[in-house]
Amino acid sequence: MTLPAPYPPLVSGGEGLDRYPGDASALAARMAAVYGVPGEQVLPVRGLTHGLELAYRLAARDGGSVGAPKAEPYDSLDAIYPTKGETAPEKNIVVIRALGLPEAVGEMAARVAPALLVVDEGLIEFSDSASAVTVVSDQPNLVVLRSLSLAYGLAGARVGAAIAQAQTLARLASVLEPYALPEPLVRLAMQALDPSRMIETAERIASVRRERERVARELGCHMPVEQGVGPIIMARPEEPAAALAGLKAYGVEADLSGERLRLPISIKSEVNDRLLAAFGLTPAKRRPARVGQAVRDTKETRIVCAVDLDAPGPVKIETGVGFFDHMLEQIAAHGGFSLRLQCEGDLHTDPHHTIEDSAIALGQALKQALGERKGIARYGFVLPMDEANATVSIDLSGRPYPLFEGAFETPFIGDYRTDLTAHVFRSLAEAMGAAVHIKVTGQDDHHKTEAVYKAFGRALRQAIRVEGDAVPSTKGVL
Repeated sequence: MTLPAPYPPLVSGGEGLDRYPGDASALAARMAAVYGVPGEQVLPVRGLTHGLELAYRLAARDGGSVGAPKAEPYDSLDAIYPTKGETAPEKNIVVIRALGLPEAVGEMAARVAPALLVVDEGLIEFSDSASAVTVVSDQPNLVVLRSLSLAYGLAGARVGAAIAQAQTLARLASVLEPYALPEPLVRLAMQALDPSRMIETAERIASVRRERERVARELGCHMPVEQGVGPIIMARPEEPAAALAGLKAYGVEADLSGERLRLPISIKSEVNDRLLAAFGLTPAKRRPARVGQAVRDTKETRIVCAVDLDAPGPVKIETGVGFFDHMLEQIAAHGGFSLRLQCEGDLHTDPHHTIEDSAIALGQALKQALGERKGIARYGFVLPMDEANATVSIDLSGRPYPLFEGAFETPFIGDYRTDLTAHVFRSLAEAMGAAVHIKVTGQDDHHKTEAVYKAFGRALRQAIRVEGDAVPSTKGVL
């Protein structure tokens, strides 16, 4: 339904919000692609808890009950949908947290049939376990619940999925309230699941796992700890209440259950260092991380780019233009830094937008990573390659000034347009705030192009090298 014309939404980005939400078929299709199941096996829901609530509603409507672990959110749902009558009805729905092996889930589903087996996989992305969605097609009574809360950064938005055979999803959908998934949540979920976000999502999950292992290792020298599923560590300090108060003083929110502390793990090492400091542990002193991220969404491209100037890897690039991917890899490899860039662009039209916008995003990420540019060498230059010679001079002054001298006779190398090389480095110079002067000569356009990218990486390696703590300028500021 569309509201009358005098009542448009008075919010930024509210286009289309004057209509009641339509179906979420596009989101279901994208979730199906991400989870590796057919589209008809996915029902988008308002977070994993909403998926659980549908199971409780179904049991209540059918006069049955739910068997679930004694923990949240199951306890709250038990209170909302209590078993009626003096005699507990047969449990027609059983809820479990992920077992680890899909085969074990399949065997359990067969044992509890005809009751539904609902598997909570809200944190599976943070584990090495395979998902039970791989056995859904074999088990008509199996429902697997997935969440975008932690792995995809949408904890506040509440979006998830119920995955089951079509007839089972129809049973859940029969107790689904009207307009269950608001349009803004659908948009956020589609954005989070966009192919351009996948490399960075995987790296974010990997970073949390690395931090979880680091904190568990350091805490484990002083108290019993176990790594929980997801971004969580369970610890047993000698004085739990005192430890909880100490954590709060350091700005770390933790939960106490009996003698165990449930400790949150952040993707940011400095936040986890505060957690360790609350227990009197002093992590090794290190320079502030020189990391940067750029998210660039336009009508032509959707890009996420992240760099870490103090880590040599990982380097993962996917733009859809193979030769350009290889050239960006040269910048990162010769620059000695981690680069992750993924772009979904209008390649069906031309690679121009993909190449130029990716360069802008890389420049923006580099600018953010450089920060105040304290202690850097600031300048860098040079590289020959066979008969080709590329000279690249860089000044990370904060003032953009691109200059490119060189010409290419070959219009394309693969899908890469050679005439865009000058545009790439102009975009980089302007986005990162640097003077970049390039001159290239030679006979082979492939060699000339590759020499430029490699030389830029080498020049950048020199310029971003840390030599002290001062701003490299007699003015005291860049």
